[in-house]
Amino acid sequence: MAALTLSEKLDQLDARYQEMTQELSTPEVVTDTARFQKLAKQHADLEAIVNKHREFKQIEKDLAGAHQMVVESEDAEMRHMAQEEEKLLSTRKEQTERELKLLLLPHDPIDDKNIILEIRAGTGGDEAGIFAGDLFRMYSRYAESQGWKLEVMESSPAQMGGVKEIVAAIQGKKVYSKLKYESGVHRVQRVPATETQGRIHTSAATVAVIPEADEIDIKIEAKDLRIDTFCSSGPGGQSVNTTYSAVRITHLPSGLVVSQQDEKSQIKNRAKAMRVLRSRLYEMELEKQQAAIGAERRGQIKTGDRSEKIRTYNYPQNRVTDHRIGLTVHQLTEVMDGKLAPLVDGLVEHYEAERLKQELAEA
Repeated sequence: MAALTLSEKLDQLDARYQEMTQELSTPEVVTDTARFQKLAKQHADLEAIVNKHREFKQIEKDLAGAHQMVVESEDAEMRHMAQEEEKLLSTRKEQTERELKLLLLPHDPIDDKNIILEIRAGTGGDEAGIFAGDLFRMYSRYAESQGWKLEVMESSPAQMGGVKEIVAAIQGKKVYSKLKYESGVHRVQRVPATETQGRIHTSAATVAVIPEADEIDIKIEAKDLRIDTFCSSGPGGQSVNTTYSAVRITHLPSGLVVSQQDEKSQIKNRAKAMRVLRSRLYEMELEKQQAAIGAERRGQIKTGDRSEKIRTYNYPQNRVTDHRIGLTVHQLTEVMDGKLAPLVDGLVEHYEAERLKQELAEA
C-alpha cells in the first residue's frame, strides 16, 4: 500500500478534528470527566494544524483563480492586477506551507513547562553585578509583557548595585519554549558608572534557563537529603540572625547544594529550595539524555551551553548581537526594557527550521 501524501494526512487530521468536535458535545463524553479532558486536549492540539491547513487550501484555491484570470483576461489592466495578486499569493503559500510543516514537527512536552531562571555575575567586577541586575530586569519586563508570573526564589545583592546571583521561577504558557535559548554567557560593552576616564569595559553574566520539574518528573528520597538550618543574613527585618529560618539542602548522591533564606518561614524556604533542587536534578537528567544523542543531532536541538558566549550588548552602538544565528538589532534600549521579541522569535524560528531540515532528512 502506497504511503499517504502530506495532503492526505492533513485531510485525515481535519476529518478527525471534526469528529472530535462532535464527540465533545455528546452526553457520554461530557459526563465522563477524564475522557472529556483527554479528548479536549487532543482537540486543542489539532486545532492550530487544522486551521493552518484550511488557510493553505484557501490560498491554493485563490491562487488558481488568480492564475486563471492571468491566462484568460483580455483586459491589460485586469491581467496586471491578477499577476500582482498571483505573486502575493505565491509568497503567502510558501510561508503558510512552512508554518504548517513546523506545526507538524513532533511536540516536545518540555516546551510547556515553567522555568527556573538563574542569573550570575561573571567577569568584570562590580560592573558584572550591575549587568546581571539589568538582565534580570529585562527578563522580568519580558515576563510581564507575556502575562507570566515571576517569583524570586533566591537573591544575593552586589555591593555596588545589581546582583551577584538571582534565582527566580517563571510560570505561564509555554515559558520554556520561549526562553530555552537564553542559556549561556551574555556580554556587555559600555562605560561603567564607576569609570572616571570614560573607557569602555567588557563584562559578563551567565544565564541558565532550567525547565521546572514536577514531583512526577523527579523522585527524591528523604534518605538522599541532608537538611541544615541557619540564621538568615542580610535584609529581612527583626527575624534576621535571630531565628533559624534559612535552609540548606544537600542532595547526597549528586552533591548538589541549594540554599534558601528569602522567606521568614523555614517551611517556605524549604519548599522553595526543593523546587530549585528538583529542577537542577531534572536538568542533569536531560543533559545525560542529550549526551546519548549523536553529535550532529545534538547540535540541532541544543538549547544553549552555559559556557558559550551567546550574545553581546553594545551600548555605544545601541546594538545587540546574537552570535549563534548572526542576528543584530539596533534597539538595545528597547531590548533591555523587556522588548525581546526580535531575539526570542528569531532564535525559535532558526532552530525550528533546523529541526525541520533534520526531520525531512531522516524521513
